[in-house]
Amino acid sequence: MSEAAVNVALFGAGRIGKIHAGNLVRQPGASLKYVVDVNAAFAQDLATKHGAKVVDAQTVFDDPSVKAVVIGSSTDTHADLIMRAAAAGKHIFCEKPVDLTIERARACAQAVEKAGVTCLIGFQRRYDPTFAALKARIDAGEIGTPELLVVTSRDPGPPPVDYIKHSGGVFKDMLIHDFDIFRWILDDEAQTVYASGSCLVDPAIADAGDIDTTAVTITTRRGRICQINTSRRAAYGYDQRFEVMGSDGMLQAGNVRPTEVTAYGRKTVGTDLPEAFFLERYRAAYAVEMAHFFDVIATGKPARTSVKDGLAALVLAEAAAKSFREGKPVEVGDHADGKLSDVLAAVGAAAQ
Repeated sequence: MSEAAVNVALFGAGRIGKIHAGNLVRQPGASLKYVVDVNAAFAQDLATKHGAKVVDAQTVFDDPSVKAVVIGSSTDTHADLIMRAAAAGKHIFCEKPVDLTIERARACAQAVEKAGVTCLIGFQRRYDPTFAALKARIDAGEIGTPELLVVTSRDPGPPPVDYIKHSGGVFKDMLIHDFDIFRWILDDEAQTVYASGSCLVDPAIADAGDIDTTAVTITTRRGRICQINTSRRAAYGYDQRFEVMGSDGMLQAGNVRPTEVTAYGRKTVGTDLPEAFFLERYRAAYAVEMAHFFDVIATGKPARTSVKDGLAALVLAEAAAKSFREGKPVEVGDHADGKLSDVLAAVGAAAQ
């Protein structure tokens, strides 16, 4: 990264904001100048820890010395902050999802493209060392042509019901990462999506209008298959793994554990359980992701996970939600916003 100082403002001082702040201040030449959060105590604690100042959003956008923003605030703030940051000419790092509606997400993508700024969306799984190594081996041809992807994604327990009520539903909140993994690993786009689901973990989730257990089957334009199974409950920890079957073999990416010690006894062989949750599982990925963001700012090269990737994953989530509601497979883009290819193409055309 260039040695020129990059002043940054952070939106959101909750658990993910704290992770991003810690990784941000480790970047050469980066400085956390401002923290913005509706929770004044959280904001002040984080600002004090890193020598920053608590301000309101308008102060951030009015300050020309702020070159970049990191958005880790609630989902309902993402689109507005992205568009305001783009209009102010500031580079953007934003947690997923871009928004809960395709229309607003597309408007964000258009604003970013028109402004010519970087907008990296926080699909941290692409930055995980194990997942990235598997992808590199696929690209090197180790297993020939990928034909089948199976993704397992299970949280140790559900979030609070109050969170679920405003999350946009399991497909947009939880599976948004898995839809991005699908596009990245197979380097293909979906043709059809079939989603089924149940509420097996907590009846209160059903009362909130959502489900907690899903299975999604995607058929790609090239006829490949992806199967994603997810649950809001895994008694043994945070379960994140996938396997790719190819014409010449198979690659698997397993869970990360606190240690890799294996105990051999007379009756059993044991290992540590998987990491407790996503903050522990993806601690390395979050660090790599933030370093990549500042490298992109310094070099001008494309972000590995762009706002268009955020839009594309949201289109898949919308298709899955429709499939679940209707109980049948749907063509991707078989909704008011048109096909995925058309949605993405419209971003560039509107930004001209």
